[in-house]
Amino acid sequence: MLNLRTCAAKLRPLTASQTVKTISQHRPAAPRTFQQIRCYSAPVAAEPFLSGTSSNYVEEMYYAWLENPKSVHKSWDIFFRNANAGAAPGTAYQSPPPLGASLSTLAQAHFLGQAQPNVDKLVEDHLAVQSLIRAYQIRGHHVAQLDPLGILDADLDSSLPADIITSTDKLGFYGLDESDLDKVFHLPTTTFIGGNESALPLREIIRRLEMAYCQHIGVEFMFINDLEQCQWIRQKFETPGIMQFTNEEKRTLLARLVRSTRYPEGFLHRKWSSEKRFGLEGCEVLIPALKTIIDKSSEKGVDYVIMGMPHRGRLNVLANVIRKELEQIFCQFDSKLEAADEGSGDVKYHLGMYHRRINRVTDRNITLSLVANPSHLEAADPVVQGKTKAEQFYCGDTEGKKVMSILLHGDAAFAGQGIVYETFHLSDLPSYTTHGTVHVVVNNQIGFTTDPRMARSSPYPTDVARVVNAPIFHVNADDPEAVVYVCNVAAEWRSTFHKDVVVDLVCYRRNGHNEMDEPMFTQPLMYKQIRKQKPVLQKYAELLISQGVVNQPEYEEEIAKYDKICEEAHARSKDEKILHIKHWLDSPWPGFFTLDGQPRSMTCPSTGLNEEDLTHIGQVASSVPVEDFTIHGGLSRILKTRGEMVKNRTVDWALAEYMAFGSLLKEGIHIRLSGQDVERGTFSHRHHVLHDQNVDKRTCIPMNHLWPNQAPYTVCNSSLSEYGVLGFELGFAMASPNALVLWEAQFGDFHNTAQCIIDQFICPGQAKWVRQNGIVLLLPHGMEGMGPEHSSARPERFLQMCNDDPDVFPKLDDFDVRQLYECNWIVVNCSTPANFFHVLRRQILLPFRKPLIIFTPKSLLRHPEARSSFDDMLPGTHFLRVIPDGGPAAQSPEQVKRVLFCTGKVYYDLTRERRARQMEAAVAITRVEQLSPFPFDLLQQEAEKYPAAELVWCQEEHKNQGYYDYVKPRLRTTINRAKPVW
Repeated sequence: MLNLRTCAAKLRPLTASQTVKTISQHRPAAPRTFQQIRCYSAPVAAEPFLSGTSSNYVEEMYYAWLENPKSVHKSWDIFFRNANAGAAPGTAYQSPPPLGASLSTLAQAHFLGQAQPNVDKLVEDHLAVQSLIRAYQIRGHHVAQLDPLGILDADLDSSLPADIITSTDKLGFYGLDESDLDKVFHLPTTTFIGGNESALPLREIIRRLEMAYCQHIGVEFMFINDLEQCQWIRQKFETPGIMQFTNEEKRTLLARLVRSTRYPEGFLHRKWSSEKRFGLEGCEVLIPALKTIIDKSSEKGVDYVIMGMPHRGRLNVLANVIRKELEQIFCQFDSKLEAADEGSGDVKYHLGMYHRRINRVTDRNITLSLVANPSHLEAADPVVQGKTKAEQFYCGDTEGKKVMSILLHGDAAFAGQGIVYETFHLSDLPSYTTHGTVHVVVNNQIGFTTDPRMARSSPYPTDVARVVNAPIFHVNADDPEAVVYVCNVAAEWRSTFHKDVVVDLVCYRRNGHNEMDEPMFTQPLMYKQIRKQKPVLQKYAELLISQGVVNQPEYEEEIAKYDKICEEAHARSKDEKILHIKHWLDSPWPGFFTLDGQPRSMTCPSTGLNEEDLTHIGQVASSVPVEDFTIHGGLSRILKTRGEMVKNRTVDWALAEYMAFGSLLKEGIHIRLSGQDVERGTFSHRHHVLHDQNVDKRTCIPMNHLWPNQAPYTVCNSSLSEYGVLGFELGFAMASPNALVLWEAQFGDFHNTAQCIIDQFICPGQAKWVRQNGIVLLLPHGMEGMGPEHSSARPERFLQMCNDDPDVFPKLDDFDVRQLYECNWIVVNCSTPANFFHVLRRQILLPFRKPLIIFTPKSLLRHPEARSSFDDMLPGTHFLRVIPDGGPAAQSPEQVKRVLFCTGKVYYDLTRERRARQMEAAVAITRVEQLSPFPFDLLQQEAEKYPAAELVWCQEEHKNQGYYDYVKPRLRTTINRAKPVW
């Protein structure tokens, strides 16, 4: 409980009128008003704590006392009793009572005029002690012994906060001196250092604060604006004796350190000393740390953990946390083995893994997935979060109690990569939250060759986490017990509050950036110190031996046992003849493929829909399926227009999308559409979320009112992020093949800030990691006078990354589907709503999954000619890779002088010009709807249909942009007489 004079602006100051109004609404009638209590003592000097902002705090204490006198400190109780009894001005306050003294005795002594101690000095001293406690809580981490090398501590010595007690000469900062060290002070309710004691000598207060905040753990949490959360953390770190380990727990920790150190680090170094493996030497404690987080989370009910991490330490995590078979890891070091899977594969320290096993500590099943990652540090962060969100969604885990994520980071990347910030800002958004992530930073105090002072402007690499009020636990990685304790607290925090938390393992990197790198070029003094540093396993083993927890023979036996396991696995690995990349798959889809990972068929059914369903979806799309719901007048006109189109059996772009989505929902396919402003649509055409004009935050999603047992439809406006959100949606799409996940850019060119996700995950994901993904990118595109930024979705970039050979005409059975199966992604630019409808449905009906890139229109959204009939969407219809000319030119092909090949919206410009020049019979216009994989077969038919015609490619983009460079060689391959003209 707070002492009487602890009035240090804890509450937001209110005016007197606001206070009286608030209290009159929420408090019971009092025997005496606070204004009377305050004003009975006119001289401010008599009771100075009743003036200024402190008066607001005192007022709160007074009303708390009225409700329950025991809820406040005894000194407050005496003050309010005396003031209520009419004590004279300046005499109501008395010093805190001695232990055992009754309140009635003190009150009687007061009114008899007996001598009182120096009130001002007593109050000042208690305020000073509380300020001292608060200083340790806020800034104690600055003097904690965090760096195993001692370098960080030396760097901080010159910039320590002046109010941190590092020696008794600093007591003067608080108005205290050495004579106060043995005085007993009552402890405020904002500390737990007392345990069961409510008062302690100042000397003991400082000692306990030093133990809590200035040893091998530094706690940053006082920026959190939730009192309950702050109190929870204080209790975890301040309670005396709370960080205790049993002998059995110590032996388990030692065994985990043995595994972390002996394999893969020690064993691989002995067998393949010249191979890059990005070992964990210097932070071997990471393995016990992760296992502790997983153990505690499993104990709290989690049964699925999804992890993301950089390359450093990945092989160690795969072997000792995920429990990847050691012989399969050894096979990755054998360059003679041939890969059995198609694709290029990836380096061993980028691969992922999925494994389900029994957690031996909790005896519960636990599924662990480590997501594959590229070299681009932190790029996997949003992917992991998206996959976690999807797994929570599919198992109905709305609070994150069953599925969680753990993200590992390097110190330089955590501070330097903007995607970290973008991912943090998704953490509490309704459609993106994963209900808390445990972040573990392997802080080896260097980024490749760059010192921290050159790598960041903030004191710590973890400061970015403060933006979401995530507590940050810094810990010396050479103290394994401190690390394990902090990780237990972090897992409990996540389970209790479902918020992010950061564990900063302050360690070092024993080798260079990789095992072949020489760090002495750039960090000579640091690496001289590292060379002298005992490994953490040796340090901890010596400690336990000195404590009698284990003896030397037991320790050596543990090492020999694990070395034997490694040797046996290495011997088995020599029997392997083939390298299987699919054994490293991080997101398997059981039941979707055959046992050998192949599609169950190589056909695609019709993507058409019966007219009854089309009509029903159209009617829902043009109505408000909720009673007493007032929509905007402009939206009423839009819905009316939709209704008229349904009656006329026609659809525009928005309605075609609606029908594709609605039909898939009926078939049990979950649909998730995400991006900036997608609920309404950038161009105000979609309107999938209706807003009541009279009731704040009341919304309706008609798409979720289509069918009785339909799949759910999720449409969500995202934060103003492309990199983070596209990565998130990619991760969501990884979890299941039975979902249509779409990301829409506000304008197509905005995808360039998400280029890393496109280049490193979406384009090559299957080739590198044997991982299929059906994500859809909707990229508004069109040169329509909106300036250089809002025009081109840069189709040339996507087409340049297509993996088909421009010089080879494919000879395939089932040309359409087989060609789709062999490509790395599908690129389309539809010119009709019906084709847009079909390509969306085809994405799910295909027997495999490929990323789909759609260049969507802007002006065509409302173009009167960009309409499709129901007849183009009925059973038996399908996506048209090429749409031939259907006018007079097609009726007399021998008379055609020129064939214009084009794609997308420019078709309507060409037909308008052809009509104006009356050239319908002389010029044929053929639309290429699917650009990649290239429709060689259909364009060959078109070229043969017009034997005397000149073949021309036409586009509205500049010649060095758009489709020209992609189409030109492929069109020449299709027919030798082709004369591509821009």
